[in-house]
Amino acid sequence: MVELSAGAWLFRPIQQKLTGRKTMMPRYLIAAVTAGLVSTSMAQAQDAYVAGVEASFPPWAYVEEGEFKGIAIDAMRAIAEDQGLDVEFRDMPWPSLVPALAQGRIDLLVTGLNVTPERAEVLDFSIPWWENDDEILVASDSGKNMIDVLCCGATIGAQGGATQYQWLEENLVNREGVDVTLRGYEDYVVAIEDMLAGRTDAVVTSTDTAEEFISNGRPVTIVGTIQQNQPQALAVQEGDPNELLASLNRGILNIYASGQWEEIVHEYSPQASIRAIPTAMPDYVDSYQEPIPGYSE
Repeated sequence: MVELSAGAWLFRPIQQKLTGRKTMMPRYLIAAVTAGLVSTSMAQAQDAYVAGVEASFPPWAYVEEGEFKGIAIDAMRAIAEDQGLDVEFRDMPWPSLVPALAQGRIDLLVTGLNVTPERAEVLDFSIPWWENDDEILVASDSGKNMIDVLCCGATIGAQGGATQYQWLEENLVNREGVDVTLRGYEDYVVAIEDMLAGRTDAVVTSTDTAEEFISNGRPVTIVGTIQQNQPQALAVQEGDPNELLASLNRGILNIYASGQWEEIVHEYSPQASIRAIPTAMPDYVDSYQEPIPGYSE
């Protein structure tokens, strides 16, 4: 196996919300609502924050038997309980998540979201709770190694709009003398299936997701690592119009201090090392400047 530095070519050996039926509203209720006399149940419905997720990104977020699961999902539930927030999850395709949040169509983004300069221009981030590298996967029976999939007409798959796709585009596709084709996918489940069917030579995904595919018995092998040390966090709309950051940051710190965060992570990724929270906070993120809501208090 080979390890890459994200900044240079360094090679070295390595090992629901409630659904209700529609009813006709009596005239006196229409008048009451018009007058601003909103019922408690209606107020509660309006107070629910919509968390956008991409539910095909294990171990961070996925759906099993109709239920949202994953590290980010369970952690958000714990944060919501700790801070008294009402949050509902909405499954959306990955490419639409950041635009939906930037435009205010959802209230926060809950998944394995990498903090990047480009995203920091349109979003605000909670304190980071994780750091990740990226892994290069091949089909276990392919016999391919790192060199095979990084040159010579190879086709590499990654999720469109993800940081892995961006890195491959900048460092391979647009690099003189490197002959590779990059193929984008809506999610990594399809990307892996395409690779196993022989339509691509490799897939690049985060370390956590790669390990999840392997632990679930997918016949894939890691042949190289791209060292990124990429922080991950929750995100809200730029400017934090719903004033959620303080609650999110306090909740993250509280579930970390109580040991609940470690329990959640190890439920989905038993061998994962628990990093101190917050992890590295890049200085290009406005919401990491003092005072940091819910953290600098």
